[in-house]
Amino acid sequence: MLLAMDSRPFKILGVQQIAIGSTDKSELTTLWCDLLGVEKVGDYQSEKENVDEDILVTGTGLGRVEIDLMQPIDPDARPKVHVPALNHIGLWVDELANAVEWLTAKGMRFTSGGIRKGASGHDVCFIHPRSSEEFPYGGAGVLIELVQAPAGVIVGAQDQGPHVKDA
Repeated sequence: MLLAMDSRPFKILGVQQIAIGSTDKSELTTLWCDLLGVEKVGDYQSEKENVDEDILVTGTGLGRVEIDLMQPIDPDARPKVHVPALNHIGLWVDELANAVEWLTAKGMRFTSGGIRKGASGHDVCFIHPRSSEEFPYGGAGVLIELVQAPAGVIVGAQDQGPHVKDA
């Protein structure tokens, strides 16, 4: 079913992050940092979110993508940040509050917690991987993080125009 989208009050600007989980992030660190050479720039821990996370970055400018390597603080508790292994993708959005309001009105299911500060300090909100009876749309099996883009990303995306051309 195709929805009428002519009044969408926001724009997805690009991939902000991918998040990969495991019960032991040391194996992920060996792969991503030691073997692939991706730089670790920080870490994040949250008992509430049951996560111990290394934050890596690759690329620059609009091509900058965060790679979060996550392990649960308690493997038996929820959320299970290691299931599935590709935990979620994050997308830059120019107007997060407008996106959440509009998508909710269209029937999108979000996880509990609403808009909040994420591990990198940006406002975030998560689209639930599954729809429900009340909310007929979800992430089609994928947890999707909408991330409020900072001004530089928004301006950079506007400078690129509607489509980024190959070099």
